[in-house]
Amino acid sequence: MDVLTMKELLETGVHFGHRTRKWNPKMSRYIFTERKGIHIIDLEQTVDLFRKAYYSVRDSVAAGGEVVFVGTKKQVQATIAEEAQRCGAHYVNRRWLGGTLTNFNTVKLSIDTMKKMEAMIEDGTVDHMPNKEASKLRRRLVKLQRNLGGLRNMEKKPSLMYVIDPDSEAIAVHEANLAGVPVIAIVDTNCNPDPIDYLIPGNDDAIKATKLITARIADAILEGREGRDAPETAEAVDDKVEETAEDKAEDSGTVVAAEAETVAEDAAPKEDVEDKQTSEPALDEAEEADESTEAPVVEEDVTVKEEAPVEEEATVEEEAKEEADDDD
Repeated sequence: MDVLTMKELLETGVHFGHRTRKWNPKMSRYIFTERKGIHIIDLEQTVDLFRKAYYSVRDSVAAGGEVVFVGTKKQVQATIAEEAQRCGAHYVNRRWLGGTLTNFNTVKLSIDTMKKMEAMIEDGTVDHMPNKEASKLRRRLVKLQRNLGGLRNMEKKPSLMYVIDPDSEAIAVHEANLAGVPVIAIVDTNCNPDPIDYLIPGNDDAIKATKLITARIADAILEGREGRDAPETAEAVDDKVEETAEDKAEDSGTVVAAEAETVAEDAAPKEDVEDKQTSEPALDEAEEADESTEAPVVEEDVTVKEEAPVEEEATVEEEAKEEADDDD
């Protein structure tokens, strides 16, 4: 997906340059044609050059760099402040103080003074000062906030500078070149492209045009910050995965132990049942054996009882014969 499309550029009027009589001949290769005394910028080159600038900003921020937005023209002041605050970049939208990059140590002292004054107002110290001194302090604080409020968090030299209209911000561009800070700029047909490292040919006066390009540069900064935070997130995820794996291992060990105890408890009743099952057939067999052994005894008794009368009858006959013999 393109970071900036031709349709968006046409809708916001990025292709409109300055009048032909105000052009800079060094911008001739970026001019597509002339219409009604106005130069028309070649948007195909604008799209390609903006893509290079976008990726440069993203990679620089991902590597830990910082970007400063510069635009002091009245129609771009609000855009510069809004988009810089949205992406967390530094900005200058009122006045570029000479030496902001080349003499940053002195500017840093002014920033520290501004922070001290703000603290004095917050804690109520100014209320105990004479009215004249308090009024003087407030006026000075307003001036410092207007010129340095967007640089209050800048602790080191920025890695990139984004500029709207390098002719109006010639001092800032010159300082960036001296300090070795690459410059990204929206360059109109009346500007000199030589001091610019990443040139974006386009209309630098229209509010919609400058807002579109500035917003996309801010998106590049946000994307670079996400890339910078990605390794830390990955490490955190790995640690979390390891902790989860350890927890799962402990839980599985506990579950296995519980299952082993349950199996042991279940195994004992099974053995009793098996013993009972094995003992019941043994009892049945023993009872059957007893019955089989008792049966012959019963038969013997019956036989004895049946043979007893026969013996008695034989004895009676013998006694009768003996008596007969005696009579004879």
